[in-house]
Amino acid sequence: MKFRPLHDRVVVKRLEEDTKTAGGIIIPDTAKEKPQQGEVVAVGPGARDEQGKVVALDVKPGDRVLFGKWSGTEVKIDGEDLLIMKESDILGVLEGKASAKKAA
Repeated sequence: MKFRPLHDRVVVKRLEEDTKTAGGIIIPDTAKEKPQQGEVVAVGPGARDEQGKVVALDVKPGDRVLFGKWSGTEVKIDGEDLLIMKESDILGVLEGKASAKKAA
């Protein structure tokens, strides 16, 4: 199934965080916080301004973004947990290389 958000809505997939601390301590599932980082999966066409013109969104599919802890609405589409939020709930776009945590 393909899902297309409306207006200035954005669909985000949470990125998984490490299950170990820098010191090697394993964090149990019950103590983990939900990640505040995600990848944009789909975006709507944009919001309308006062003149009725559509203003395009700044984010695009594939962008890695940071968002607030309580941002968005959690939904499950095709068995995948996703968030739907307004573009204004996104705090910023992460640019550059992926984190260097993968070298473990």
